[in-house]
Amino acid sequence: MSVLEFISQPWHWSVSGIGIVFVMFLLLWFGGEFGVSSNLRTLCAIGGAGSHCDFFNFNWRDQIWNLLFVSGAIIGGYIAVNYLGSPDPVQISEATQAYLYTVGINTPQNIEEGRAYVPNEIFGIENILNPRNLFLLIAGGFFIGFGTRYAGGCTSGHAISGLANMQFPSLIAVIGFFIGGLTMTWLLLPLILTL
Repeated sequence: MSVLEFISQPWHWSVSGIGIVFVMFLLLWFGGEFGVSSNLRTLCAIGGAGSHCDFFNFNWRDQIWNLLFVSGAIIGGYIAVNYLGSPDPVQISEATQAYLYTVGINTPQNIEEGRAYVPNEIFGIENILNPRNLFLLIAGGFFIGFGTRYAGGCTSGHAISGLANMQFPSLIAVIGFFIGGLTMTWLLLPLILTL
């Protein structure tokens, strides 16, 4: 088996967990903090937003490593999808498929064919200008942006870095993330999708 064949095989989920633990150990050792949403602030500071708003007036050079991390995640994702992807379709239970059909998501057949991981009915280019989908995307983006600033960080910052540092506010934020996610998934989204 060649190296390319070996790395293109589906990996066990624990490999990612070990990688996250290793990165967190290094961050804790060197006094760093991990978070993805802070990169937007760094990009704004690089662009000169600090001269207009004190929030962006900080030494962005200290966050270059985080920009490199996110860049690596984007490049790694591209390589994984285009060169190392599994030819096997994503496994979705029949019960989940039946539920998705009841709320107007008919994408599972695309998932079975290995062509989609998110519902075309919401995220497909041809459906993006549908008023309901446009509202979902804009409102979702607003709430994520507002919530990230209000909570003082994103899900990765609180759930990975904050909990690793045993910060109580991160625990509260993570509990809130789960409550919000479950509420949206099981109560609000089905109502919106069936309108």
